[in-house]
Amino acid sequence: MTQIAERFRPFGTTIFTEMTMLANKHNAVNLSQGFPDFDGPELGKLAAQRGISEGHNQYAPLAGLPILKDAIARWSSDYNGIAYDPTSEITVTSGCTEAIASAFMGLVNPGDEVILFEPYYDSYRACLAMSGATAKFVTIRPTESGFGFDPDELKAAFSNRTRAVLVNTPHNPTGMVMNEQQLTLIADLCKKHDAIVFSDEVYERLTYDGCKHRSIATIDGMRERTVIMSSLGKTFSLTGWKIGWTLAPAALTAGVRSAHQFVTFSVPGPLQLGAAALLNDARDEADRLRDQFQQTREVLAEALSELGFGVHNPQGAYFIMAEHQAISSRLGLQTDVDLCRWLPEHAGVAAIPPSGFYMNPADGAGFVRFAFCKQMGTIDEAIKRLRSALTQ
Repeated sequence: MTQIAERFRPFGTTIFTEMTMLANKHNAVNLSQGFPDFDGPELGKLAAQRGISEGHNQYAPLAGLPILKDAIARWSSDYNGIAYDPTSEITVTSGCTEAIASAFMGLVNPGDEVILFEPYYDSYRACLAMSGATAKFVTIRPTESGFGFDPDELKAAFSNRTRAVLVNTPHNPTGMVMNEQQLTLIADLCKKHDAIVFSDEVYERLTYDGCKHRSIATIDGMRERTVIMSSLGKTFSLTGWKIGWTLAPAALTAGVRSAHQFVTFSVPGPLQLGAAALLNDARDEADRLRDQFQQTREVLAEALSELGFGVHNPQGAYFIMAEHQAISSRLGLQTDVDLCRWLPEHAGVAAIPPSGFYMNPADGAGFVRFAFCKQMGTIDEAIKRLRSALTQ
């Protein structure tokens, strides 16, 4: 009999695993899980290989190699305009997912409340369960100009038990990039209620059409109450390296490190060397990848719209949220799960049903999420298959 701790029973197997299994079973084009179908820059791989051959194969320091922490500090200063001390304010983690887990476990107590914007990255709730905290939800919904949230709903979510707000911008899966007004509202409420912010910024360099990412830590009074969490994987298409980091004032970094030391302790040294090389010397490659994803976004969005999906063009990240009711009605299907289980077998394309990223699945049942972080040939093949299956 399967035995699972009560804190994890509500989560089951991730929808990413299920959809990728269906994609593999039916040899479908996988536009479900958010990983590229190509490798990142050679510069980073060669630096990591040199690290292995030159003997950097034992435990790295708990907080990360100095060369990588220095590179992260320069990256933050150059792109976000925020200075962090590499020694006391930067911690290298096993991807942003571990950064999230260590931040929650190190800085949130049982009984605390943490406000999450939904739809949410699925690890958020599981990490909260590990910390014994309670989630309060604010729903991001379609607007005339994309996606947004109700300020009154956010205000109502705060209480005298609120410990933190988790901000994810650019947002997965809607592609919303929070604007000045939204960030300022969150900041004002956090200062009023003495709450901190966990800011998931893994898509910080992936914004489109001139839209710019701004970290909430840049708002007056927020640096001292913000933990920025980011990673290398999305920016440089090296998701399997799992090189992430946190940036936070020393008082908050102490909490992150108190958990990090017992979760992974340290991250592989050779990959840290590769990451440092990329952050220092491959910034033009990051720009090129962003431009590539803008092109695949445009091609996929146009095709989905022509096929009858209601497309919400993302400002950032690398997912398209598409309303599927017209398609599903024609096929005799109802929910996002129904369609996403139909697509791999009958159309040879896999997508993600986002209803699992909402506290009330009905709020997301009208959408399907497609990933466009692929080569153009992969996107073209997916479109070809969708047209064949959906226009008969």
